[in-house]
Amino acid sequence: MQARTEVLHYPRLDTVLMIEDTIKNARDYPSRTRLWQRLPKKMMYQTYKLVINYLIDSRKVMLTQDDKLVWIFAGSPKSRKLLAESVPVHA
Repeated sequence: MQARTEVLHYPRLDTVLMIEDTIKNARDYPSRTRLWQRLPKKMMYQTYKLVINYLIDSRKVMLTQDDKLVWIFAGSPKSRKLLAESVPVHA
């Protein structure tokens, strides 16, 4: 049986949108910690992790092999470039 983590605070919509915009507008692919430090508004790290996990589960964001966040939803230029440079799964 897996232990359940109690969520102390659920994020508001404006918080989720702020994180999405920060990822979309990043010039590089930030790590999770680096992105949290760059956010224009501070928040609890637990709340931030909840949003990041939601974005990953909803396939809006993916983690690269070196643990960087990349916005991939709706065919962004960054995602097209990453897919073009990626290695096929069965290579």
